[in-house]
Amino acid sequence: MNDFRIFPFLFQSIGSLEQFCILQKAAILCASVTLPSQRNPFFECFMKHKPHQQEKKILSATGLLHTVRCIFEKIPRAVKRQTISLADCLMSALAMFGMKSSSLLAFDGPKLEETVQHNLKTLYQVNHPPSDTHMREVLDEPEPITKQDGATKNDCERNACHRFLLDLKKEHPRLNLTICSDALSATAPHINELKELGYNFIIVVKPEGNRTLYEWVKGITREIRLTVGKNKYVFRYANNVPLNDTKNAPNVNFFECEWEEVRGKKIHKGHCGWVTNHEVTNQNLYELMRGGRARWKVENETFNTLKNQGYQFEHNFGHGKKNLHTVFAFLMMLAFLIDQIQEAMCGLFQKAMEHRKTRRAFWEKLRALFYNYFIDSWQDLFVATGPGFKGAKLIINSS
Repeated sequence: MNDFRIFPFLFQSIGSLEQFCILQKAAILCASVTLPSQRNPFFECFMKHKPHQQEKKILSATGLLHTVRCIFEKIPRAVKRQTISLADCLMSALAMFGMKSSSLLAFDGPKLEETVQHNLKTLYQVNHPPSDTHMREVLDEPEPITKQDGATKNDCERNACHRFLLDLKKEHPRLNLTICSDALSATAPHINELKELGYNFIIVVKPEGNRTLYEWVKGITREIRLTVGKNKYVFRYANNVPLNDTKNAPNVNFFECEWEEVRGKKIHKGHCGWVTNHEVTNQNLYELMRGGRARWKVENETFNTLKNQGYQFEHNFGHGKKNLHTVFAFLMMLAFLIDQIQEAMCGLFQKAMEHRKTRRAFWEKLRALFYNYFIDSWQDLFVATGPGFKGAKLIINSS
């Protein structure tokens, strides 16, 4: 059986490509937070919103999609004689997720209008759009890598995190980060690795998973009560305590928080505990808690966007006989990543989204232009989606 490897091939290949160093940087934003007392130059640079009238060369939609296309073209395929390339099929499916289309039929090659064929070529570099059936058949062939490190089961978060941390340190050796993780990471090996790599951390701990820690801090924590606006917080903390009773257990600083927060007319109550290598004081407790909870905001908003903002996260495009559903899932995440980079880096994208008020309205306008106008560039499309058509070169399809 041929072993065709799509997205791990993509992510392994991009390590040497300057254009896609952004993948690791985007992951940093999703997995880390820098406390206000520390400056993270990368974060400040990455999230700066500077208005500009032209796309960036490397991090633009054009540049990223060109890099993706080049990598797709390197992937071998089982059937050599088929006239439509695997790269065209992959880019067509990526366009479907990029344009937030709910059906593969939206880009059904033989039935496409001239405008859509033109825009697939100019925006997504699709030379020959496949039919709905052909796309399903071709994308069912490749076999994504799901087992690594010689494991017999699918790869796990811990192995993936270990590889990511090593690559992150290699790519950004001077980047000062605080890594935020869930309770699965509250282990001696993981925390020791973070310390060896020079990273700070704020990691969730739970009584059921960290019993030794909670027994150790019982009776020795200091209690602090804070009121911030209408919200009330009760903190307890203790510095320099062992994570557990194992031989190589690191000493950590423990803190937990109970809160009552007013949101509209409702009072939301919650509780959570964390360990960190930052020294916990009365002055930084509130900021440490905000840092620990920032991960939830990222996760919740990411899943909400994928489910409700047009990415069709819960839509079934078909399982295929082999790997179709997995390939579609990877393409959806890739489209989401490219959009996130545009939202962070592209002033034209930001201005258009601001003008449309909501994401739903933004994507509806983008789709309407994509289906009805001949568009020569992403720059033209973003300008046309913004306040007015000045500077965009759109030609109405009157056929």
